Amino acid sequence: MSSVGTRVFVARLAGTTVFDPLGDQVGRVRDVVVLVRPKGAPRAVGLVVEVPGRRRVFLPLTRVTAMDPGQVISTGLVNMRRFEQRAFETLAVSELLDRTVDFIDGTGSATIEDVAIELQRNNDWVVSKLFVRRVVPGHRGLLRRRGETQLVAINEVTGLARAAGQQGAELLLAQYEDLKPADLADVLHDLGTTRRLEVASALDNDRLADVLEELPGDDQVAILRGLELGRAADVLEAMEPDDAADLLGELPDEQVAELLELMEPEEARDVRRLLAYEDNTAGGLMTTEPVVLGPETPIAAALAHVRRQDLAPALASMVFVVRPPLETPTGRYIGVVHLQRLLREPPHEPIGSVVDTDLEPVEAGAPLMSVTRQLATYNLLALPVVDADKRLLGAVSVDDVLDHLLPEDWREQDDEPGGTKPVPPGPRHAARPAVGRG
Repeated sequence: MSSVGTRVFVARLAGTTVFDPLGDQVGRVRDVVVLVRPKGAPRAVGLVVEVPGRRRVFLPLTRVTAMDPGQVISTGLVNMRRFEQRAFETLAVSELLDRTVDFIDGTGSATIEDVAIELQRNNDWVVSKLFVRRVVPGHRGLLRRRGETQLVAINEVTGLARAAGQQGAELLLAQYEDLKPADLADVLHDLGTTRRLEVASALDNDRLADVLEELPGDDQVAILRGLELGRAADVLEAMEPDDAADLLGELPDEQVAELLELMEPEEARDVRRLLAYEDNTAGGLMTTEPVVLGPETPIAAALAHVRRQDLAPALASMVFVVRPPLETPTGRYIGVVHLQRLLREPPHEPIGSVVDTDLEPVEAGAPLMSVTRQLATYNLLALPVVDADKRLLGAVSVDDVLDHLLPEDWREQDDEPGGTKPVPPGPRHAARPAVGRG
């Protein structure tokens, strides 16, 4: 059991492994839920824990027997219902870090870099200290971080409960810099609307593009609409053309036209082509940027192309062989070379000598179920899409098909993970109903 006076800093707590009493891993801490009260120190009431399956659940601090930056020990009972933040709750990592507070003595303001919670005699955890960096007058953005840092008591500052306004997001993103785009998308989805846009805006274009591709459609639209138009166009350019087209398909025609005009002509051309196809057809599903090479290309060069870090695994499974030009729409489609075949042949041989001409492409108007059937029948990860003149237009990958076959809210539906001892669905708190949860 943690002893009275135990102090834990939440930024260091994020990512800590949660164990049950037997030493089995339950999940990892992602955030701390606090109640910011008009009077008195904010009270920490629970942890947001990510359990297997990327589900975030609520673990009341009444079920935590020990907590420090190295580990958290729980009673082993975890309510597996997905965590949903309530209106009166604040997430310490997601919403308090980078927030600006004012010193009560009138000496200026500071930004919060960490929050300390401390165990009291009544077994409550309260926010006792803030690690802050003073804002240097006249300095904005990153330059303000040159101010001195200090640890202050919670009663020495004011403004913790106010709306965040244009709150920074650097410290929050530092907590999640190693997350894969799909995992970071889950984090953004769980944030409030305003905070989600603040965090998304702080990402660089490539990272934001990757994350947008993993978010539900309504979150994508909300974030894109919240960006300045030029920035929105830059992010669309960084997205895969098919994902960019899907997102633009959710916007009004006038806004689509404006964004396309701001994009680089070459990037906009591919997106315009995809927008012309019906959603549930091969043309609407395909990407225009598979690996496309001429038949004279040496196998060694082809392998270098499929090693590209930005290439999705499904598209790296085969090379599409065509006559020039090699940009889609290409010259006449010849066939494909599977990655395994490339690995078995001499590197100096041309790919035209090992091409598979038996794989029948689909035309752009082919319906979704026809594409799905062909992928399943031949155990393929990608399928060529051609026009009536057998010119390669693009490729449909298995992940594109899955995105359309699964229900729209599939990202929010979690399978029941194993390895934990669930409790029946119900209130998050089994104790202290006076807190407002019950």
